[in-house]
Amino acid sequence: MTSSDNKRLLAALAANWQAEMEGYYTYTAFAKDEVDPQRRNALRGLAAAEKHHAALWAGRIQELGAPVPQYVGDPSGEAHSLANRVGGADLALRRLEIDEGRDIAKYGKQLKALGDQSSVAILKEVIADEREHYQTLGNLIRSRRPLPTMPPEQAQEALDDLLTARDKGHTQAAAWVGDAIYGVNDGLGSIFGIVSGVSGATLGNSHFVLIAGLAGMVASALSMGSGAYLAAKSEREIFEAEFAREREAVEDNEAEAREVLSLSFQIRGLPEEDAERFADHLARDKEQLVKALARERLSTTEEGLSKPIVSAVSGAVSTAIGALIPIVPFFFMTGIPAVITAAIVSLIAHFAVGAAKSLITIRSWWSSGFEMTWIGALEGAVTYIIGIGLGRIGGAS
Repeated sequence: MTSSDNKRLLAALAANWQAEMEGYYTYTAFAKDEVDPQRRNALRGLAAAEKHHAALWAGRIQELGAPVPQYVGDPSGEAHSLANRVGGADLALRRLEIDEGRDIAKYGKQLKALGDQSSVAILKEVIADEREHYQTLGNLIRSRRPLPTMPPEQAQEALDDLLTARDKGHTQAAAWVGDAIYGVNDGLGSIFGIVSGVSGATLGNSHFVLIAGLAGMVASALSMGSGAYLAAKSEREIFEAEFAREREAVEDNEAEAREVLSLSFQIRGLPEEDAERFADHLARDKEQLVKALARERLSTTEEGLSKPIVSAVSGAVSTAIGALIPIVPFFFMTGIPAVITAAIVSLIAHFAVGAAKSLITIRSWWSSGFEMTWIGALEGAVTYIIGIGLGRIGGAS
């Protein structure tokens, strides 16, 4: 390896180390603020994994003769950034879920680019962990819980249900609904803050508000759409890679594959006899056996994966719709009346979006709606006051 190659490798490893340390501090800060014990423990586990990844990169950097980098980020990572505070914990976790998808894609590209076997070995371990992080965040966001262990007396009923579900092959409900709700939430929250700040600075001058609002709307829509696309694409690529590995394992040793599947069912509560019978039944069709093994590894099916284009379009369009709401009054009004009208319309929309979130969470619609409303009101008031101050500074200069 030449000197320039070594420098390039060390720069990539240092960037990976910084990213993992930022993730550690971010998850740690979220865990401290979380009141639900199960979510808090999950976030602590994610923080510990990120710190372990950083230690792996630090060890490799030292092996290459360079010192461990110094962390240059915020002590709370990204947890206390404005973007993660606006919209509540669920939206912040949704952003982290998207970031995990991007990290998987980034590390995937490094597998061929680094050209260092020791670093590639670390990458493979990190990618596997990041995949689990992506699933964990998805479970936290959508309030899914692990399947409970079934008592033996329910094993036969569960076995029959599983066989029936396999034969019918029904697909899961569309996942784009959640992406759309979070998109509207993101667009509404971010652009409402921009509109409030610019209104305060310009006393509701519709010309400036429209320019800033529309520019922010386009940027937010493109950002959310591209993020949703990359996250869905990464999730699908991970599934396809796992599917290929399981197919290879079945081809190499089908008996061992059946044993793995049987043991996984036994761990979940099925008696040994029923678990083996179920595994043998699936093994009659190798394709179904491979699908079952992949599903056990990833806790999902191909039908349950989001479609990248659908996620991108729903995320971008819904974000644009949410972002447009605070801007509309300024097409027809100007000055303080426009500011007041925009605030009223935006707060009503905040409540509606918060209530809609109850469709994909376990919270009541009025509680979720009220939370979104007061957060939106606080955001609007703060940015409006800041805007007034900036306007006076600009006027004085």
